[in-house]
Amino acid sequence: MNRAVLLITVILMDFLVGMEFDLFVPSFPEIQSHFQLSPFWVESTLSVNFIGFCLSLLLVGDMADRFGKRPVILCGLATFVFGSILCLCAPYFFCLLVGRFLQGAGIAAPSILSFLLIGDAFELKKQQFYLAMLNGIMNIAIACAPVIGSYITLYFHWQGNFIVLLLMSLIVLTLCIFIVPADEEAVTQQEPVGYLGILQAKPLMLLVIHFAIMFVPWWIFVGISPLLYMEDLGVSLSHYGYYTGALALAFAIGSISYGFVIDKFDQKKMLSASNAILVLSLVLLGYITLIDCPDPLFITLTFLLFIVGQVIPITILFPYTLNLIPQARGRTAAIIQAGRLILSSLGLQIAGHYYNGSFQQVGTILLICILLAIVTLHIAIKSLNKEKCIYE
Repeated sequence: MNRAVLLITVILMDFLVGMEFDLFVPSFPEIQSHFQLSPFWVESTLSVNFIGFCLSLLLVGDMADRFGKRPVILCGLATFVFGSILCLCAPYFFCLLVGRFLQGAGIAAPSILSFLLIGDAFELKKQQFYLAMLNGIMNIAIACAPVIGSYITLYFHWQGNFIVLLLMSLIVLTLCIFIVPADEEAVTQQEPVGYLGILQAKPLMLLVIHFAIMFVPWWIFVGISPLLYMEDLGVSLSHYGYYTGALALAFAIGSISYGFVIDKFDQKKMLSASNAILVLSLVLLGYITLIDCPDPLFITLTFLLFIVGQVIPITILFPYTLNLIPQARGRTAAIIQAGRLILSSLGLQIAGHYYNGSFQQVGTILLICILLAIVTLHIAIKSLNKEKCIYE
């Protein structure tokens, strides 16, 4: 197996994952006009995609640990291709909804299994480096997707975005067929560890909980910021994208930059520095929440500090987390992703319920989530050090 070609395949896989959700959002007005829809039904194209993704997660993780990653990834990408064709050729809106559901169900496999291919091919230190690179690439894709989707819609209408997703998925599927190695034998030779076994592993679950909580503030911010920035803080539609895009771009630049220097610093010290950054972001966020800051730029810069603080613990600890129980890496990745989605959905619903047009309510919820992220990170690191399963 050529590792360089495998790495390119994984990069393209992650780029597809990063583009899938946001690429076609700019075509909402055309879709609404074409199918004569209310805003609720237009937004449902996102909801059904999210539902398909969630329903597939735990099944994908379990099947990957049982039968290997290759067949699960291929089935997922094939499902995504079929869903993309259905979206592109949809004569009725119901067909578009079914296609979006299949896209969500199919993208779950490459979403949680792509990095595991890196884990199979490289030793732990290299995994950390490539995780930083892949996180950077995915966030660049997330930042660029709405902009690219806008131009595609402008010149090729709403179907153009689904053509792009279809072509990308066909390229990735073809590469996976020829490049991704089979690992069924390695899986069947190990004693299986089910979801219950993972839930009973204390160091692992502490890290899983931390990673799930760490992403909640981001999704709350992204979900509420359109209302906060455009309706209540006076940010124009043309400028709003720069604020949210800056956050994804900051994470991308931070991940890539840290990936190149990760071997030059002691990891314990870097984790301590990360915690200090998170604490500083908590203090600053507390201040602007207390004064109910009306400045969108200052709010973004303060939250950007939290985004930067995430980079180091994710890069260092995520590969450790997946390798704590090697024969259950697929299930571990699935639990982390499912936890993120469940907690983020609950947090967003709570934030939406209490939101009254000012930053103060949103800031209070963000403060609670960031505090929990800091506490769980400290407890997880302490547990790992105690059991001597990190840095060795």
